[in-house]
Amino acid sequence: MIADVLEQTTQKMAKAVDVAKDDFATVRTGRANPALFQKIQVDYYGTPTPLEQLASLQNQEARTILVTPYDKSALKAIETAIRDTPNLGANPSNDGTVVRVTMPELTEDRRKEYVKIVRGKAEDARVTVRNLRRKSKDDLDALKSEVGDDEVARAEKELEAVTKAHVEAIDEALKRKEAELLEV
Repeated sequence: MIADVLEQTTQKMAKAVDVAKDDFATVRTGRANPALFQKIQVDYYGTPTPLEQLASLQNQEARTILVTPYDKSALKAIETAIRDTPNLGANPSNDGTVVRVTMPELTEDRRKEYVKIVRGKAEDARVTVRNLRRKSKDDLDALKSEVGDDEVARAEKELEAVTKAHVEAIDEALKRKEAELLEV
């Protein structure tokens, strides 16, 4: 039973780290990257739909993304969704068949602002990992009567090690993203 609790917690913490890395990918650096657009929701016939389901995304140049909609009637909605996305600073334009998104050059102030955003996302991920640890600790405490105090204490030490490893993975990903953002 203890092994099951620890296994589930480890899987959930790994998923939290993956979510944090995906969130980091949505914050732009100096280059255009299709991952920046993965969280954009387009109002498609009244339903919020992920942009990736409505169009193909291609890097055309270093700071330009070409968005080719599968349905040409969604062109205007895609352009509006990209323009209204906060913290992207993109300038979309359409020629009737595709949307070209030109990313502006990043200023030093903008880079520092993005670093703050990424740090906030990292802190959210750390909080998620700590919440998972707390829930698992409660689950382990509930098992005390069945398996004994010594086994629970050993499992809690293991839980702390797992938590520390996942928090360090988040911190490492944060450090890489900060370096990428501050690179001119």
